[in-house]
Amino acid sequence: MIIIFRRLWALMRKEVLQIVRDPSSMVIGLVLPVVLLLLFGYGVSLDARHVTVALVVSDPTPRTASLVSAFSNSSYFQVEEVRDRRPAEDGLVSGRYRGVVLVAADFDAKAARGDEAPIQVLLDGTDANTARLVKGYAEGVWAKWLGHEARDHGLSPSVPVTVETRVWFNEALESRNFLVPGLIAINMTLVGTILTALVVAREWERGTMEAMIATPVGRLELLAGKVIPYFVLGMGGMALSVAIALGLFHVPMRGSFWVLGVVSALFLIGALNLGLLISTIAKNQFVAGQIAIVAAFLPAFMLSGFVFEPSSMPAWIEALSHIVAARYFVTCLQTIFMAGDVWSVLLPNAGALALIALILALITLKRTRKSLE
Repeated sequence: MIIIFRRLWALMRKEVLQIVRDPSSMVIGLVLPVVLLLLFGYGVSLDARHVTVALVVSDPTPRTASLVSAFSNSSYFQVEEVRDRRPAEDGLVSGRYRGVVLVAADFDAKAARGDEAPIQVLLDGTDANTARLVKGYAEGVWAKWLGHEARDHGLSPSVPVTVETRVWFNEALESRNFLVPGLIAINMTLVGTILTALVVAREWERGTMEAMIATPVGRLELLAGKVIPYFVLGMGGMALSVAIALGLFHVPMRGSFWVLGVVSALFLIGALNLGLLISTIAKNQFVAGQIAIVAAFLPAFMLSGFVFEPSSMPAWIEALSHIVAARYFVTCLQTIFMAGDVWSVLLPNAGALALIALILALITLKRTRKSLE
């Protein structure tokens, strides 16, 4: 037992020295996650802010000026007030405006008489997501303005039912709070799968793997010696990403850090085993990198729910996403950060992560042979 421990310690020490001496390993393990987190955290947003819209008011009055002010004071809109409908519609066609708000010439007169005085909103539907957001924002500004108008004139709103909206888990409705936790899964996929596949493939190219095969080291010791140092590196990258998410992006953390650590460890073990499995198939860095991107990174990015909701995909694509470990990990991360330790969500997904990690470990162990064939 002591001899086995010494061999394992020697393998781990070798891997640590290789990580320290190889700048690319440190870049992929620690620097790349930070860069991706900053790029996605600041550059990617599913929210629509400062959307340029044209507000057509052909007959300006104090009441229409109040409506224009309501739109202009919203952080969602950048308003350009025009007097004629035609240039506004031309601007919508050319892409200058994402929407056009039309206020009829008799708007003030109808409002003064207590008649219906609707406004019309035209949207650029080429980007359906932005169009839906602009529609919702415009409805919100309109409803808020109607409430202010009623109070200013000593009237009660004519709507018999008052809707009071309460948002759970992400009260600010910031897409960053949703994206940043999911990005941690993408970072750990890079560290766990791609880095491990490249490093082991590099050893085959340099001939150092053949030297280890010639030693008395067993298959399990060989795999453990590879996994443990990169496991520590991956968990360090995860901790750094969490620190940035909390300190820089102010993403709420409602769950427990120990739960986050457990589910992260389960996912990382599976990712590391997938990287080792790839390295047993492709003993060339270029080929290993291509396989790792197709087998790990792209599924984690496209099918995990990081950006795209799997339930909105075709049935066969959604079924395929159930074999992607990142799907379960992203769900755990978003739950821990946004909602807390919701065990009805965490336990099934953590179980799936453990099962995938175990299957990959068994397959990798079976395919790892102490031979050059």
